[in-house]
Amino acid sequence: MAGAKPGVHALQLKPVAVHEELKKGGKFVKWDEVRMKCLKDVEILDISYIRDTRTGKYAKQPKDAKVKEVLGLTKEVNGEGKLLTVVYGNDLVNVSFLNFQAMQEDVAKIWTDELFALSTNILSQNVSRNTFLYKAYTKLKLQVNQEGKIPVKNVIKMFSDKKRVETALEQCGLINNKDALAIVLGFLVKLLRTCYTLGLLFCLCSSGSKRKPFISLDQLMDFINRRQRDSRLNEVLYPPLKRDQVRQIMEKYETNTSQLERDQISLQAFSRYLGGEENTIVPPERLDIIDDMNQPLSHYFINSSHNTYLTVGQLTGNSSVEMYRQVLLTGCRCIELDCWKGRPQDEEPYITHGFTMTTEIPFKEVIEAIAESAFKTSPYPVILSFENHVDSAKQQAKMAEYCRTIFGDALLIEPLEKYPLSEGQLLPSPQELMGKILIKNKKKHHHHRPSESGSIRRKEPGEQSSPHNGKVQAITQGSQLLSNGEEKLAERMVKDSEPRKSIGGLKKQRIPGTASSEANATEEMSNLVNYIEPVKFKTFEWAAKRKRFFEMSSFVETKGMDALKSFPIEFVEYNKNQLSRIYPKGTRVDSSNYMPQLFWNVGCQMVALNFQTLDLPMQLNMGVFEYNGLSGYLLKPEFMRRTDKHFDPFTENIVDGIVANTVKIKVISGQFLTDKKVGVYVEVDIFGLPADTKRKYRTKTSNGNSLDPVWDDEMFVFNKVVLPTLASLRIAVFEENGKFIGHRILPVSAIRPGYHYINLKNELNQPLMLPSLLVYTEAQDYIPNEHQEYAEALTNPIKHISEKHKRETQLASLLEDNSEVRQVLCKNYFVVRLAKMEMTSLQQYLRWFVCLSDVKVQSVEELQQNKHYEKLLKKQRKELKELRKKHLKKVRTDGFNYRNYECQAAQVKKVKELCEKEKKELQKILDRKRLNSISEAKNREKDKAESELNEINRKHIQDSVSLIRGLEEAQTRRDDKLLQRHRDVLQRIDEELPQQQCCSPSTGSGPPSNCSTPSNSSTPSRSTLHRSRDNSTVSLADSTSSSTTPVLSDAEMSFN
Repeated sequence: MAGAKPGVHALQLKPVAVHEELKKGGKFVKWDEVRMKCLKDVEILDISYIRDTRTGKYAKQPKDAKVKEVLGLTKEVNGEGKLLTVVYGNDLVNVSFLNFQAMQEDVAKIWTDELFALSTNILSQNVSRNTFLYKAYTKLKLQVNQEGKIPVKNVIKMFSDKKRVETALEQCGLINNKDALAIVLGFLVKLLRTCYTLGLLFCLCSSGSKRKPFISLDQLMDFINRRQRDSRLNEVLYPPLKRDQVRQIMEKYETNTSQLERDQISLQAFSRYLGGEENTIVPPERLDIIDDMNQPLSHYFINSSHNTYLTVGQLTGNSSVEMYRQVLLTGCRCIELDCWKGRPQDEEPYITHGFTMTTEIPFKEVIEAIAESAFKTSPYPVILSFENHVDSAKQQAKMAEYCRTIFGDALLIEPLEKYPLSEGQLLPSPQELMGKILIKNKKKHHHHRPSESGSIRRKEPGEQSSPHNGKVQAITQGSQLLSNGEEKLAERMVKDSEPRKSIGGLKKQRIPGTASSEANATEEMSNLVNYIEPVKFKTFEWAAKRKRFFEMSSFVETKGMDALKSFPIEFVEYNKNQLSRIYPKGTRVDSSNYMPQLFWNVGCQMVALNFQTLDLPMQLNMGVFEYNGLSGYLLKPEFMRRTDKHFDPFTENIVDGIVANTVKIKVISGQFLTDKKVGVYVEVDIFGLPADTKRKYRTKTSNGNSLDPVWDDEMFVFNKVVLPTLASLRIAVFEENGKFIGHRILPVSAIRPGYHYINLKNELNQPLMLPSLLVYTEAQDYIPNEHQEYAEALTNPIKHISEKHKRETQLASLLEDNSEVRQVLCKNYFVVRLAKMEMTSLQQYLRWFVCLSDVKVQSVEELQQNKHYEKLLKKQRKELKELRKKHLKKVRTDGFNYRNYECQAAQVKKVKELCEKEKKELQKILDRKRLNSISEAKNREKDKAESELNEINRKHIQDSVSLIRGLEEAQTRRDDKLLQRHRDVLQRIDEELPQQQCCSPSTGSGPPSNCSTPSNSSTPSRSTLHRSRDNSTVSLADSTSSSTTPVLSDAEMSFN
C-alpha cells in the first residue's frame, strides 16, 4: 500500500516445488467421523482450497471405538503422531476435514509440512493463466472411469457447452466415441482455442500483425515496450526489453523451429505469451514482502478481526475455537478474546459474547489454538485484544498463567531494551517483534484505588472495545464535543442485571461485588501488557501532549466516523505515532461489516472486521492484505508517516511530492465464467481516498453467454487518482440476477498496462480455476488537461513543431501583407529545420536571423510617466482606504460576537454538567431502590425469593428505562429553550450593532495601530459559533424540576 524498498526488487518467494516423498506417494488409511457411502467417482481436491494440515495432538482423532481399534489407537499405544488431518473449504466457517493415518510418523510429518507449504505458497495462489488451464487439463486426466478413459460428460460439465465440446471432438476425430475418450492434449487445445479467438482479435490489432498468421520479432518487441510496459517505471532501473530478451520470450512459447528461424512466432504462441507468467496483471514481486518492515508499529495497517470466536451473528450462534485458527491462517495479526468468569465448579474462564445466546468455548483451548496457528502464515507479531470481564482474581491469575506457559518465549512480557515505555519513545518495528505475541488488556496502575469488594474495577464508559458494553466515548477538540448520545444508559443497566443464557441452559445471575480479592491476579494480567495499553480517549490534543505512544484507543465505527469528519488531519497525526482500533457498531447484529477504506484513509492501523461474513468490505480487506507476502502488515503511504507533513484525506488536489495516476481499463472478454447459461456483466470500481473512490462503471450484460462473452464497451477511465499507493481497483463479475461469480483486487500502483488475463478469485480470495477476464489497461502519471498539450509536445517534439508549422503555412496565404506573420513563420521555419536535422551545417541557416527585429527597452523614468502607472497608484490608494474602514468595522463586530460566544459556551458547559449530575442522582436512587427490594426479598421464604428477585430486576429495568427516557426528554426541552434564547441574543446583535456603528463617530481615517480590539485570528466566525453550539448541546435538556441557567442580557455582555 506504500512505497517499496529502493532498487530493483529481487524476488524472494519460494518457487513451487513438490517434495520427492509426495511425488512417489504413500499408503494411508482414510477414516471418517461419520460413516459415508463409497463413491464410485474419483474425488479430487484442489490444493489451493486446503486451509491447514495438522498432525500429532492437533490432528482430528476418532471418537468411535471401532475406528480406534482398526487404527490401533488404544490407551497403551499413542499413535497420534501417525494421524494427518487436511482442513479445506471456501469460507472460514464451514470447513471440512479429511482424516488419514500414515504407516510411519515421519511420513505423516513430511506430508503435513509439505502439503501446507504447497497450499499456502503465494506463487501457487497467483499462477499464470496457462498454469490454470493446465490444472484443468490435469483434473480431467485424473477423472477416469473404470476403463481408464475420461467420460465425455466430465468434459461437458467443465466447459458447460455441449455443442462446442462435440465440435472439438469432431475436429479431433473422436466423434464416434461419445461415451468416453482417450484424452489428448490436441483436443483441449482445439476446444480452448474456440473460446479465445474473439478476445485475441483485439490484441492482434495492437501487435501490428495486420491479419497475418504470425508476428515478427520487431513487431513483438514494439508491442511489449509500447503496450505492455509500465510508463511510470524508472527507465534506468526497468529499461525496455531488447531484441535478445524478446527473442528469449519467443523461444519459450513458440514450438515451431521454422518460425523461430524467420524471427517470427505464430498466433498460438502469441496467445500463450499473453497467458504466461511474464504477463500477469500484477508483478510477482508485489506479492513478496516488498515493504520496509523496520518502521514503528504505528506506521502499518494491521489485518484485524472483531469478535473472532463468532461463526454467525452477534446475538445467537456457535462460538468456535476453530475460527481462531482459520482467521490467523488468513494472515490476520490482531484477534479479539471476550473473556468471562467461569462457574464455581471448575473455575475455568471461557470466551463468549456476553449477555447473548452465543455458546461458550474454554479460554485455555483458544490459547492453545492461537499458539499452534499464530505464525504458520506470517512470522510477524500477533496482537491479542482482550476484552476482560473476568471479575475473579483467581481466574485472572489462571489466564495469565495459561498465556505464559502455553505461549512460552513467544509471549512478549518485558519491553525491548531499545524501546522503553517512556514518553516520546516510538514503538518497535514488526521486524524487531517477529515471532512475538503482544497482549492488549487494561493495565492496573498502582495509584488507582481498588474497589471495596476487591474485585476488578467495573468498566467506565468508553474504556473497552466492544460495542455491547454501553460505553460512551467523548472526543473533544477545542470547544467542540463529540458525544455518543445514542449509547443507551438503560441498555448497560439491562446487561448488568439480566441473566445470561447459553445453549446448555440458563446462566447463573452475576451479582457484582461477590468476587474475592484480586490484587495479585490483576497484577498478573497487567504484567503481560507493554506496547499496547488501551486507554480512554479524550482528545487528540491531550494525546499529543502526553506522547505516550504505547497507549492506544478503540473507537466504535460511529465514533470513528465522527472523528474522521470533524478532525481528519488530527486523526492522521494521531495515527502517525499511536495505534487506534476501529470495530463495528453494536447494531450490526448480523455481523455485517463497514467499509475499512474509510479508516485506512486516516491511517487507523487495526480496522477490525467480522471475518465470518465475506461481504464486500471483507473481500476488500482480504484482497488488500494479500500483498506484501501475506504478512498482515502493510506500510502506510509516506505522507501518512512523515511528522513534518500534514495530510488531509479529503483533499481533491494533487499532494505535494505524490504523483497522481490516471487509470483506464477496457474489459474485452471473459472465459469460463460460470457453468450456467446465463448473462453476465462486469463491474469496475476504485476504492481509495474520498476523491479517488468511484463506483460507477459496469459493462452490458452478455446475451446468455457465460462461456466466452465479448464486450464492446468503451474504456472505463479513472482520470485522477490522487493517492495511488492507497487505492485499489476491484474487478467483479456477476450473473444477470446479481449473483457473485468472482473478483480481483489490484493495487493501483502495481497494475501493469497492456493486455492481460485476470484470473478471478472467490469471496475468500482463493483462486478460481477457469473463470478469467481478458482486459486492456493503461496506467500512467496524471497530467491536468491544461498541461496535456505540453506533455504531448515533450513526448514527441518533432511532431508537435511540424503540426504547428503546417498550420502557420496554411494561414500565410490569408495574411500575405502582414510582415509580423512572415517574421514568425521565418523563425519557426528555422526551428523546424533544426529539429528535423536535415541540414549538414548550422552556419548555412544563420541567415534566417536577419528576419528578427530589435526590441527597445524602456527606462524607469518613462515607466513612471506612463498614465497607466499613475492610474494604478490612484486605484490602490482608494482600495487601501476602503480596506482600513472595513477592518475597523469588522474587529468591533467580531469582538462583540466573541464576548457573546464565551458567555454562551460557559452556559452550555454548565447545563451539560447539570444534566450529567441529574442522571447520576437518578441512577443512585434507582440502584438504592433495587438493592432495598433485593434485601427484603432475601429475608422472605427461599422458594419465593428467586421469583421475587426476577420480578424486582424486571421492574427495575422497566422503571429505569422509562424514568431515564423521561429525564432525557425533559432535558432536551430545556436545551431547546436555552438554544432559542441564544439565537434571540444573536439576532438582536445582528439588528442593533449596525445601528450603533452608524451612530458612533467614524474611525475610517484613524491609524490602524490605535486599534485595541482582539485580533481576528482568535475571534470565532459566525458559522463556527453555530456549529460549535450545535455539536456541544447534544445532552442538554429542560426539566421543570431542575434549575435553569439564565441567559445574559445585552447590557451584561457589552464589550468595553
